[in-house]
Amino acid sequence: SDPALLSSLLLFTIGAMSDYAARRSSNSRLPPEVNRILYVRNLPFKITPDELYVIFGKYGAVYQIRLGDRNKDTRGTAFVVYEDIYDAKAAVDHLSGFNVGGRYLVVLYYQPAKFQRRAEAEEKQKELEELRKQINANKSKLAK
Repeated sequence: SDPALLSSLLLFTIGAMSDYAARRSSNSRLPPEVNRILYVRNLPFKITPDELYVIFGKYGAVYQIRLGDRNKDTRGTAFVVYEDIYDAKAAVDHLSGFNVGGRYLVVLYYQPAKFQRRAEAEEKQKELEELRKQINANKSKLAK
């Protein structure tokens, strides 16, 4: 892989060890948006799932990682699922803004309603464009 990415990972491995028990010792309630599923943006396009496991595994047991498709709009993104919600919170707290391969990570809690609204808006936009094409085609037929 990329040498800059590997050096970032090495520095991260050396400096990112946190105390597992200390995270749970505070009995504070978690905010409602906290979730076991994280949405990660602004990843280097050449990052591998194994490299993501190294980065995110420092904060607890990772259940699953889904990397975006390299050829589509989802490249540079991933979903990371933790087994424990406190581990996910620690990852968001520590990795948002973390530099990997010259890019600063954006780590967010997955919010299904937000993703659904975005998908619906994109679908409506496509329908609107299709209707505009039909109207323009009809106008050109009438003009003849």
